[in-house]
Amino acid sequence: MQKALIYFALGTAVSFLINYFFLSSENSGLEFYYAIAFGAAWGIAYYLDTPDITLVKKLGLSFVVMAILVVVGTLIFKLELAIPSILKFSMVFVAYYVIASFRATKSLRK
Repeated sequence: MQKALIYFALGTAVSFLINYFFLSSENSGLEFYYAIAFGAAWGIAYYLDTPDITLVKKLGLSFVVMAILVVVGTLIFKLELAIPSILKFSMVFVAYYVIASFRATKSLRK
């Protein structure tokens, strides 16, 4: 769990800093929200990267997190601005497991 939180924090920080310094957006709050979605994807993917958790539970939890991102994003911003957060989350989440699939253990933890 501690490593998952570290992945979340590092993913959020790196994503925010890259977007802030290289894309120079006008809305830093929105960029921070997108960075949280990016970090959450890395943290959740790492946390779920264990054979004890079934694929159905992994997918279910990822959909719950995406729903939370949409609801929070809609409350803070608008629905149109909340949708890219789930796109970032799902792309990173899938990328984590695609990278893991190339390893013999099918996991990035080992």
